[in-house]
Amino acid sequence: MEELKHECGVAMVRLLKPLEYYHQKYGSWMYGLNKLYLLMEKQHNRGQEGAGLACVKLEANAGEEYMFRERAIGTGAITEIFASVHQHYRDIPKEKLIDPFFAKTQLPFAGELYMGHLRYSTTGKSGISFIHPFLRRNNWRAKNLALCGNFNLTNVHEVFNEITSIGQHPRQYADTYIMLEQMGHRLDREVERIFRQCEKNGLTGMDITHAIEEQVDMSNVLKRCVPLWDGGFVICGLTGSGESFSVRDPWGIRPAFYYTDDEIVVVASERPVIQTAMNVTAGQIKELERGEAIIVSKQGEVRTSRIVEPKKLSACSFERIYFSRGSDVDIYKERKLLGRNLVHPILKAVDYDTNHTVFSFIPNTAEVAYFGLQEGLDEYLNTKKKEWIAGRNSWMSEEELESILSMRVRTEKVAIKDIKLRTFIAEGNSRNDLAAHVYDITYGSLTPGVDNLVVIDDSIVRGTTLKQSIISILDRLGPKKIIIVSSSPQVRYPDYYGIDMSRMNEFIAFKAAIALLEERGQVSMIHDVYKKAKNQQSQPDDTLVNYVKEIYTPFSDEEISAKMVELLTPEETKAKVEIVYQTLEGLRSSCPNHPGDWYFSGDYPTPGGVRMVNHAFINFMEEEYMNKNIQLPI
Repeated sequence: MEELKHECGVAMVRLLKPLEYYHQKYGSWMYGLNKLYLLMEKQHNRGQEGAGLACVKLEANAGEEYMFRERAIGTGAITEIFASVHQHYRDIPKEKLIDPFFAKTQLPFAGELYMGHLRYSTTGKSGISFIHPFLRRNNWRAKNLALCGNFNLTNVHEVFNEITSIGQHPRQYADTYIMLEQMGHRLDREVERIFRQCEKNGLTGMDITHAIEEQVDMSNVLKRCVPLWDGGFVICGLTGSGESFSVRDPWGIRPAFYYTDDEIVVVASERPVIQTAMNVTAGQIKELERGEAIIVSKQGEVRTSRIVEPKKLSACSFERIYFSRGSDVDIYKERKLLGRNLVHPILKAVDYDTNHTVFSFIPNTAEVAYFGLQEGLDEYLNTKKKEWIAGRNSWMSEEELESILSMRVRTEKVAIKDIKLRTFIAEGNSRNDLAAHVYDITYGSLTPGVDNLVVIDDSIVRGTTLKQSIISILDRLGPKKIIIVSSSPQVRYPDYYGIDMSRMNEFIAFKAAIALLEERGQVSMIHDVYKKAKNQQSQPDDTLVNYVKEIYTPFSDEEISAKMVELLTPEETKAKVEIVYQTLEGLRSSCPNHPGDWYFSGDYPTPGGVRMVNHAFINFMEEEYMNKNIQLPI
């Protein structure tokens, strides 16, 4: 019900044949450009604040441009950047436009290397200057670098200190820009290393340039940079001389997939995107391993390289629950399992009265979990039918048998989102009133005063939409009880690896725990956590403890959920309201290969995450409690 800004999306295409090959086989030298468009459009869910693309043309002559970039902001950015590219071709005669030799030598964006990015800001910074790819230019082709990524670093300050300590002077304090300068410096050193070797070997002039471009090795650059990065990341890059790469963090937090054959290399953030764009099976696509890079040389040689030793697997579970497209074969199964795991707690919430309970889902991203719930409920009913029939000691009438066999799960589409209305929501006093009409309800979908209503969502984070609109809208149907179900566990902690969740007071679970501590006279515990967090600020990262966990220790999940209901239910609500959450055990059994659940469990995979969650709690105390005029402990 709540839209979360989350991980960005990346896409890369490296053509391994000359442009004329694709013209002859596929009818257009734009084959690579068109594939990049498909890869980006199929990942538009991963970024709607902006998009950008970069292109490198191999073997350009001196004085000719060989590196191109286009960027745009807004939800229509993908369309805009590709329209801008094609604008360059508008006045070209058709016979020349379809000529791959003419395109190769004369047209911009007619190259062999393409890289695309879709942006969702998790830092609050916006505008065209923050849209990837970032470029670092130089008169030496091999020293030019274009960079984009799906990432969030938790130790930008350390990277900044590292590059300034060797004499660099970055013009911006922005994570991507700092990474660009760090990698650019190491790329410079790599080129200069080869240059000196070439001079020793007696090479001069353009012979040195060609030798450098043939020998430059991005794995050398990555091995000097990546080990310093703390956080979740997939970083992609192109050099002006034709080297391309994509590297994944050693914890496997952010996802990356690739496909390669003798014609093309493709990288994307999601597997089904490559399946669709390239018309290949899931088995033909590989996942980039933790700490691994896929690198393609100027000559088109494809290899993977271990850049940094893999750490404990912490692949993001939110990718499976919500962010990635549900069309992936494994994600689809996992989301259905998340729904099935909720069958018994939901039945308990409705007192096992399936005859008088209607099941539905909001929003569409929860639909797959809803299917799994529905299957689980069907199995439950079939089991009960067998028990009732087998337990009869006397003859059963046809009416009784029909009554038992006709029992089924009651499913309805009780709410439909009015997408157009949302764009007109105003600020100020009118906002909440308009927000209450974002969803249309299906009148007559249940019996007022008799039926329970169960609505499944994929996550409940802030609870604002529930309070401002959902509960009130569903209450208009007149249900006896409303059960809001989350297919994921309670979100209790900020995320620092790509999701737009960074402040403690954003989480309804945290607000509920604080409220319970205050009600029960345990404010001293809040102060104790603050003191512990403050006292370890100067300690080394590898000694830090997530003390925020102690805020939740006195309470069961059910107690926190019950408090959430109090905080989120509008006063005028007639129906009884209950919230049912997935358990951590249920999540882990459903998504066994994606154990990264720090936003639920508080178990951050990197030292930077632990440091930042404690810092977030300190900020909460010093900002929120100051407003309450409460004296903080020293």
